[in-house]
Order: sequence, then C-alpha cells, then structure tokens
Amino acid sequence: MDIPRPLHRKLREAAARQGCSARQLILNGIEKVVAEAQRPRPKRRLALDPPIVPSFGKPFDLTNEQIYDLIEFP
Repeated sequence: MDIPRPLHRKLREAAARQGCSARQLILNGIEKVVAEAQRPRPKRRLALDPPIVPSFGKPFDLTNEQIYDLIEFP
C-alpha cells in the first residue's frame, strides 16, 4: 500500500499515542468501515400512493391558506 509520507508520519504518531502499531491502527480502521457497511439499512418509508385507507365521499381541493381560514387556531 502506498501511503504519502506526511500521512504515514501522522499515522505513526497516532499509533504511538494509542499504544499500538501503525498496522493495527490501519486494521482497526478497515474493520470499522467494513462493519459500518454491513449494518442493515433502514427500511424505506411506507408509500402512501395510493392511500392505505381509501377515502369516500366528494373530493375537495383546498389550499393551506383556505384550511387555516376554516380552522380556528388558539
């Protein structure tokens, strides 16, 4: 693996601060990335097109402004 000199120096310094080898620090980083990639992804949100419960009655079309005019808010 080719690591640029400045980064390799920082790697050795970080490993020394943690009391391990540069190799072990690299392996720990790889294990962390692999573990994150294996986490289950969150399930997709439920699509509401078409709606889960069909509506009955006469359809109407109101804007947000019209709804706010019809409903009294404290």
